[in-house]
Amino acid sequence: MTASENIFATLRLPVLAALRELLPELPEEALARVQMEPPRDPAHGDMATNAALVVAKAARQAPPKLAAALAEKLSALPEVESAAPAGPGFVNLRLREDFLRARLPEVLLAGNDYGNSSLGGGVRVNVEYVSANPTGPMHVGHCRGAVVGDALANLLAKAGWAVTKEYYVNDAGAQVQALAYAAYWRYLQALGTTLTEEEYAAMVPGGLQYRGEYLIPVGEALRDRFGDRYAAPGAGFADPSLWLDTVREFAVAAMMVSIREDLAALGVAQDVFLSERALVADGAVARAIATLDAKGLIYEGVLEPPKGKLPEDWEARPQTLFRATRFGDDVDRPLRKSDGSNTYFANDIACHADKVARGEQALIDVWGADHGGYVPRMQAAVKALTDGQVPLEVVLCQIVHVLKDGQPVRMSKRAGTYITLRDLIDEVGRDAVRFTMLTRKSDAQMEFDLDKVVEQSRENPVFYVQYAHARCRSVLRQVEDPSAGSLAEAPLDSLTDPAELALLRRILAWPRTVEAAAAAREPHRIAFFLHDLASDFHILWNRGREDSTLRFIRTEEPAATRARLALVGATAAVIRSGLAVMGVEPVEEMR
Repeated sequence: MTASENIFATLRLPVLAALRELLPELPEEALARVQMEPPRDPAHGDMATNAALVVAKAARQAPPKLAAALAEKLSALPEVESAAPAGPGFVNLRLREDFLRARLPEVLLAGNDYGNSSLGGGVRVNVEYVSANPTGPMHVGHCRGAVVGDALANLLAKAGWAVTKEYYVNDAGAQVQALAYAAYWRYLQALGTTLTEEEYAAMVPGGLQYRGEYLIPVGEALRDRFGDRYAAPGAGFADPSLWLDTVREFAVAAMMVSIREDLAALGVAQDVFLSERALVADGAVARAIATLDAKGLIYEGVLEPPKGKLPEDWEARPQTLFRATRFGDDVDRPLRKSDGSNTYFANDIACHADKVARGEQALIDVWGADHGGYVPRMQAAVKALTDGQVPLEVVLCQIVHVLKDGQPVRMSKRAGTYITLRDLIDEVGRDAVRFTMLTRKSDAQMEFDLDKVVEQSRENPVFYVQYAHARCRSVLRQVEDPSAGSLAEAPLDSLTDPAELALLRRILAWPRTVEAAAAAREPHRIAFFLHDLASDFHILWNRGREDSTLRFIRTEEPAATRARLALVGATAAVIRSGLAVMGVEPVEEMR
């Protein structure tokens, strides 16, 4: 992967050099907070730096005075048209147009790789996402986490991290046991049982939890594989000790086939599927607890009662506890239940320990917002396991409300209780689902309006961005040699119109956007950037309709035509680059 030039990072270097020249006694650590960013108002220039503001204290100078001296230094740079102090200590820079135009061939030659960065330094990062209980089809809640996690993984890879995409299969808890009982009911039905559903439910510990039609094929497959081996005479309820493990394993395998198919339909392909049950069987939980115990972090104790209303089943009893409070959690956490079995938390510790053992240097989990309270204890455990050497970050995804005709969509009959991922994809298509899920920050609730995501208007960001790419491609199809190599050799001096330069500036902001979005773990920034880029392109397209001298192709002006085609080609390349991060296919033409 070749890193693309981030002009903001490039211009930061002479700013630091100017500071060192102005303040030779300035300690190096004072420079760490110096940033180059786009100004809030484009009228103020192309870049702004906070350099004078953040080093003023260490330099023992007033920020405005230091900003004025720094601006004078920066004005002499060959890339800079002008530099001016502003506000309490900022410096605004306007770059020379020829410097901006000279960057365009790099964009064209890099193509989809433009924006690739070495920011991550090859650090191995594990991104775990979806990790739904394998108890039924994926639903719309899983969908948002899947898209956010997949796009984040793509983004980190583009920014220079070595990424592993992981799915943690929660196949060891009470929910998969409930799945086994539900699958066994469908098995009995396939055998022609005379039991009613309510009669069967009364025999099941905790009742019949999963009643969706999606388990009917599982029951039929069980019948085809085992005949009536696991049923009592007359297809009645047999002793669970005879069939529970077999049916549970069979049902989980069937659900994982369905889940993998759903993920594939969404364009998600994960590298690792880690089984919780396999971890437990392999002794991974015991090893993780032993590791913590060797660090003096495990003890037998009695927890204080929970704050607020006391649960009826709470009792003061000795438990095996992890000293989570030493690592920032509110209370110490139990690792074993009263019956001696492991808690979910203990199993999750083993999952993260396994990732570290595989050589992962950073961990990112994408969870539903309802798991927010679980974050401090999991971070405490990872910090304890790794002596703080391997960070765990958690990205939370809020719920999605699906609307049609302004009203909430009714539940899926097949799933029984929720809108499935397949329902959503079948309704509007994979690309619309993925793009729309990234049009809000992940921890903000969102409405997924089925009507708006297929609407062909500026108000629909999916259409708006795809239409910009299709327009670019339609222009390039009109010329004999639209190759990147050919366009990269075009003379660019004729690109002087403000709309052309605005589009060029947006294109050149792409590498910085990649790095900033990756560092913040915010893939939604890519959707925002693409919408702004599409807007700049559509503005230029419309300017050409109003002013013939700005049309992309003018046979009487071959040099200007090639320059504009280079700009169009670069626009298309950046849109494709951004859509690749989002996992969305670019559209060649709109139909």
